[in-house]
Amino acid sequence: MNNQPPADKLKRSIGFWSALSIVIGTIIGSGIFFKQASVLDSAKSSTMTILAWVLGGLITLTGGLTIAEIGAQMPYTGGLYVYIERLYGRIIGFLAGWMQVIVYGPAIIASVAGFMSILMVNFFGLSSAWRIPLALITIILIGILNFFDNKVGSAFSVITTIGKMVPIAAIIIFGIFWGKQDAFGQTLTQLNHTSGGFGVAILATLFGYDGWILIATLGGEMKNPQKVLPKAIILGISAVLIIYTLITAGILRFIPVNLIHRLGENTTAYLATKAFGKIGGKLLTAGIIISMMGTLNGKIITFPRIVYAMAERQDLPFSKFLSYLTPKGKSPLVATAFIVLLATVLMIFFDPDHLSDLCVFTIYCFYVLAFFGIFILRKKNSQRPFSTPLYPLVPIVAIIGGLYIIVSEIINDPAGVGLFLSMVIIGLPILYLVKKYYSQKEN
Repeated sequence: MNNQPPADKLKRSIGFWSALSIVIGTIIGSGIFFKQASVLDSAKSSTMTILAWVLGGLITLTGGLTIAEIGAQMPYTGGLYVYIERLYGRIIGFLAGWMQVIVYGPAIIASVAGFMSILMVNFFGLSSAWRIPLALITIILIGILNFFDNKVGSAFSVITTIGKMVPIAAIIIFGIFWGKQDAFGQTLTQLNHTSGGFGVAILATLFGYDGWILIATLGGEMKNPQKVLPKAIILGISAVLIIYTLITAGILRFIPVNLIHRLGENTTAYLATKAFGKIGGKLLTAGIIISMMGTLNGKIITFPRIVYAMAERQDLPFSKFLSYLTPKGKSPLVATAFIVLLATVLMIFFDPDHLSDLCVFTIYCFYVLAFFGIFILRKKNSQRPFSTPLYPLVPIVAIIGGLYIIVSEIINDPAGVGLFLSMVIIGLPILYLVKKYYSQKEN
């Protein structure tokens, strides 16, 4: 039975700029464009709204700095799955991988595609009946794109990351330099008493920052991952933090807070239309669609690598097929098709908004375990390719931030939390049956 990391079989062709674009492209999706009103409703003022985005970014950065040290010592395909397994053993490691390939990965892909399809039907003037077909077509096409050499998917990430910077730059520049409001000091008077407080505002921003850890899944396909991985994670999160803060400031400079409250998810589109006219609104929508396509591509690149890593260890049913690599490009073709299929099923039967909340809760359960792992590795290894600065403060902040997300979601949605945790735990009997099958086969 194969228990070794499968990193050496995949093609090491991802350099620093591709890795950085995957980090930025995977994080910047729908959150920053659709969460402005919800963050403001909870923060109650423009100053506290900006502070919420900054603190959310800093909490995310502490997590990134912590994982950067761990990932540099384990530069294998599989990312979080491999980290948890090596830190806590095969059972917990399996659950981390199972959670990502059955729950988190397909759910987040389905969620992003679902949100994107809303914009697409509006952009093309179609009826809402086209939402799911358009989302399915997009997922399938991006999945096919990733059947080829990993350079193709990486190049698409670079292109979409550059493309999404155009509407982002337009919002920042026009809002900050031509806006007539004060970005700081505005107070929301039309209060929504069910929106929560400042802590809930930070929680909303953390949903917008999620996705950064997926680059660790490609450790086995990076050139010099001990150096590239930490740099890509740290610089990628830092860049997104700055971008998110500037976008928020630009929107608050251009639109009064009470109007943002009333506009809700249409805030950014309103800014584009008022600033650049009807054509500008269309162009911004196109830019956001490109942004979300880049996010989808980043996730469809990374999650099949987890399936591949688990199949190489014979942790999944049909492992022989799921671990298949294309002869020339060394891409996990069957694993990619598997993830696309699961995402398609979830998209048909579940609401994208609810999916996004629950999958973030699920992944943070294992983030926190990984964050604790830095203390285990510090005792074992005195020599490290990368050391987290301000240790142990940085990992402690990351752990506290992760625990806050977990507790908040349990309080807010206990039924949904129970459903998703059940989907994770059911992996244990499946692991037992799979191992029993392969053991009998070998004997």
